[in-house]
Amino acid sequence: MASVSLSGITKSYGRVPVIHGVDISIADGEFVVLVGPSGCGKSTLLRMLAGLETITGGTIEIGDTVVNDLEPKQRDIAMVFQNYALYPHMTVAANMGFSLQHRGTEKEEIASRVEWAAGILGLTQYLGRYPRELSGGQRQRVAMGRAIVRDPKVFLFDEPLSNLDAKLRVVMRSEIKALHQRLKTTTVYVTHDQVEAMTMADKIVVLNGGHIEQIGAPLELYDRPANQFVAGFIGSPSMNFIPGAVGPDGFSAEGVMLPLPHGTKTSGQRALYGIRPEHFALSADGLPAEIVVVEPMGSETQVTMMLGATQVIGVFRERVTAAPGATITVAPDIAAIHLFDAETGARMN
Repeated sequence: MASVSLSGITKSYGRVPVIHGVDISIADGEFVVLVGPSGCGKSTLLRMLAGLETITGGTIEIGDTVVNDLEPKQRDIAMVFQNYALYPHMTVAANMGFSLQHRGTEKEEIASRVEWAAGILGLTQYLGRYPRELSGGQRQRVAMGRAIVRDPKVFLFDEPLSNLDAKLRVVMRSEIKALHQRLKTTTVYVTHDQVEAMTMADKIVVLNGGHIEQIGAPLELYDRPANQFVAGFIGSPSMNFIPGAVGPDGFSAEGVMLPLPHGTKTSGQRALYGIRPEHFALSADGLPAEIVVVEPMGSETQVTMMLGATQVIGVFRERVTAAPGATITVAPDIAAIHLFDAETGARMN
């Protein structure tokens, strides 16, 4: 295990810069998730950490060692890829032990390490099978086992669950988290799925266009997003944004006056009123909203509705049976209101 430090990391392809001075500090044993939309630079950062991409500027340290010029095999890292990257002509046991064999490790030691990893991952009964005889989830476990047997300082995961179906992703998500809690190995995990980031990470790094938007614990990003981008990216369904202006009587939006937290400065500034769908409540004293779509989810009901002239989404624990076109009254949770500058997207409250 080891800490990881990325300081002033830049990356350019020719004259095109794609990573712009990124600084990330990862503690020994920490599970850090790099999350962001496609093209934000998260996989490029991971590949630079792995040694699969050269860096244009900055310093990468694993433990006390600067690894900028070290080959991947010299960095003592193990990487799990999206496409498993298993050898089809080798059994599960041979796939898991291949890197140790390549290093010249004794056969008895390889067998012992493979059996240990297989026991952790529930693969013992599959050690004699070939990849073609396994399900997607089992193949991903084999890829993880191949990384575990090496006992690296750092685990790197590059969107490992993207090829799995939705139900299996939930299962594997918890398995990877449980594995980290057992091994305590420093882990850097890349995903575009904010649900994976929220449920697995000790710390999330939100990337956008090669820049870091915010770093923090999952609930810190959920409760106090630094800007509109983070607010809209973290949380599912995503946060509603209602354009308008801060006034003395509340937030003035087209067709509706919304309540504001006590102490909000009445500057008249153009702003965005951010509220998460789960922070609406059905209330007889609330604001009128016209229903557009009702989506029963079982444990909750998701309602798309018009609040003034803006379409928003509300999620309610109650079962909403009203038809589209009907009016319900909803009240925003004043303690959970977010205000963002209409031009810069920066947080205002």
